[in-house]
Amino acid sequence: MTAPDQPPRMPEHAAEMHLPHFVVKQKLTMMINRYEVSESDESGNPTRLMALAEQKRMAFKEQVTFYSDAGRSRPVFGFKARKKLDLNAGYDITDESGAQIGFFKKDFGASLLRSTFHVEGAGFTGTGQERNQVVGLMRRFTDLDFMPIHFDFVDAGGAPLFSVERKMSLGDRYRVAVPDQRVDFRVAAAVAVALDALMAR
Repeated sequence: MTAPDQPPRMPEHAAEMHLPHFVVKQKLTMMINRYEVSESDESGNPTRLMALAEQKRMAFKEQVTFYSDAGRSRPVFGFKARKKLDLNAGYDITDESGAQIGFFKKDFGASLLRSTFHVEGAGFTGTGQERNQVVGLMRRFTDLDFMPIHFDFVDAGGAPLFSVERKMSLGDRYRVAVPDQRVDFRVAAAVAVALDALMAR
């Protein structure tokens, strides 16, 4: 006797808000960096606006807040430096109520040769590095702004958590793939924007 079809079981630590892929688009103005985060199809085409953030271009990058719409009527998540004058202390990622849902920090020592970040979320810890070390070195020592910025994040066992790939467009555009269902969309989105903001794109 054939058992009836059962819905797929969710992982034990599946995130409250998981999206398998989304895009982050940066829009530049004279004074403000604007980031739009949209759900996407498998080809990377935006399908639904999820959140947006605005940041003064010359502002100290200690906090970024994401809102549900352009009117900034409701904050939905954000990240904030633990110590204003010591970015090496890392950033807490919080939900709309201010509760912590994740954490990330740049590994400044490892980043001398290859940009490296550490990330934590519910049920996982991981590390992300630039995919191509040669390109990373060239980007550091030249003024060429078209260099790709591709990061791969893996968990402690080496399994992929999510990846961030820069696509050429008017203003930076990043395609984010999140195969691990433990990774909350808000955590991956915060890290994707931070990669751009903290590297002064």
